[in-house]
Amino acid sequence: MTLSQTLTPSIKNAIQVLFDIEVDKVEFQATRKEFEGDITMVIFPLLKIIKSNPVELGNKIGNYLVENVAEVAKFNVVSGFLNIVISDIYYLNFFNEIKDDVDYGFVTPSPDDKAVMVEYSSPNTNKPLHLGHVRNNLLGYSVAEIIKASGKKVYKTQIINDRGIHICKSMLAWQKFGKDQTPESTGLKGDKLVGNFYVAFDKAYKEEINQLMTEGKTEEEAKKQAPIILEAQDMLRKWEAGDEEVVSLWKTMNQWVYDGFATTYKNMGVDFDSYYYESNTYLLGKDVVHMGLEKGIFEKDPDGSVWIDLTAEGLDRKIVLRSDGTAVYMTQDIGTAIQRVKDMPDVGGMVYTVGNEQDYHFKVLFLILKKLGFEWADNLFHLSYGMVDLPSGKMKSREGTVVDADDLMKDMSDTAQQISEELGKLDGYSDEEKAKLYKTIGMGALKYYILKVDPKKRILFNPEESVDFAGNTGPFIQYTYARIQSIIRKADFDFSNVTSINSIHEKEKELLKQLQLFPELIQNAAQNHSPALLANYTYDLVKEYNSFYQAVPILGEADLEIKKFRVQLSKKVADTIAASFRLLGIDVPERM
Repeated sequence: MTLSQTLTPSIKNAIQVLFDIEVDKVEFQATRKEFEGDITMVIFPLLKIIKSNPVELGNKIGNYLVENVAEVAKFNVVSGFLNIVISDIYYLNFFNEIKDDVDYGFVTPSPDDKAVMVEYSSPNTNKPLHLGHVRNNLLGYSVAEIIKASGKKVYKTQIINDRGIHICKSMLAWQKFGKDQTPESTGLKGDKLVGNFYVAFDKAYKEEINQLMTEGKTEEEAKKQAPIILEAQDMLRKWEAGDEEVVSLWKTMNQWVYDGFATTYKNMGVDFDSYYYESNTYLLGKDVVHMGLEKGIFEKDPDGSVWIDLTAEGLDRKIVLRSDGTAVYMTQDIGTAIQRVKDMPDVGGMVYTVGNEQDYHFKVLFLILKKLGFEWADNLFHLSYGMVDLPSGKMKSREGTVVDADDLMKDMSDTAQQISEELGKLDGYSDEEKAKLYKTIGMGALKYYILKVDPKKRILFNPEESVDFAGNTGPFIQYTYARIQSIIRKADFDFSNVTSINSIHEKEKELLKQLQLFPELIQNAAQNHSPALLANYTYDLVKEYNSFYQAVPILGEADLEIKKFRVQLSKKVADTIAASFRLLGIDVPERM
């Protein structure tokens, strides 16, 4: 229970006794640093119903609380604000309740609650995962873990874009230039090998366009008439017709990519409960459109195409079936959403982790599903996020200038190694321990740098800055965790039981106030689909701990009971750091 939740009934009772008035709610805010207090009640809203001046009103309520509420030690009133000082015993009781709770802050899902399905990653099978996919995966995975911690059952899923002209481009280029290369023969991960042929197609395509333009064609004509694009289009038609040779090649090359993705996901530390493939879902939704036509939700144009008119809702008319009866992406997404609920009947909502360039698409999708009458359509959320840029500029897949996810993760480990070696604190580590630590620090730096930013904001990712061991970074937080583990290892006494502590240092109180926020932060992060709230909370907790560490002795404390309490408090801070970082998908090292 938070401090505001603890005090609210007492303050309502005070107002009832003093003024014979019932109030619905009490407004609190954090106490400003320049005033004494642990929490501040805002007096101004009461002046509408109680004839008094704010200082007099605050003093009356404050005196009542000191006399009647054990948790309140004293108070002060500044203008219309009642600053309340909470007793040390309250914080000590709170700490004793949580110190041995390994699941502190986490809520166990109720068996009867509806589940949430979180979609993320959703790549194309014509290229490796890149920096943009890294943000997508880290966001989706972390949001899924946070929602789970808040008390919901969660399914993690993705839909893989494994069909279409872009896939055929890689396949055709492999046929033309591949010389029967395989991941085994080249030593390349399958997704990288296939991605190379996607780039090779684009290079050949541009050469043919330039050649046709020298022969007098316009650029537009050349793009349409280049032999290699005509061959790719023919391959797509054969795939859709079920041509055995084309389908066999498609299965082989896609499997290369899936195997490559699996390695990347493992190194990234993300996982999935289910997979959907566009080759299986692209026909879904057509039956729903016909049903919607009968209900008058959709309308058919003279050319036979089917649309939905959303102009009354401030959107536009959206096509859901072409005039030749083929589906568009919107149709497929409608069908896939419905299919997912059929597959997992306990799903009551979905989160789609997709870049902000698709904001309009999801507004339309969610509105259509609501109009079709699905109850769970009220619980759909687009986890929209901004692009990730590098100091060197934007990325382009076709030109092979993307920042490969595997290369980025290796670079992060290498950067962590370089900085760690410069700091020179790894004496006694084996090579294997060092390699594991470099990866833990490097991946922690990458994940934290991306997740500490509000998802909606664009990120300029600076690898060197992210691995800084000072400031709001993953390694800084990891270092504090490792420092606490060192304290615990050095504590050569039993600190499991503290018997005679009745007062606490101001720095200890500030730490306990931070710990008290953790359950609420998990709930807020889940409701807002924002790992950034949790990341920055963890940084604030670590800053508060380091302030405590500098201000008071821990193992050097002469009083054994106080020393035991401070080790206990340190351990709980470390446990909370580890729990919070686990929700962000970040590991913490025992030593650094």
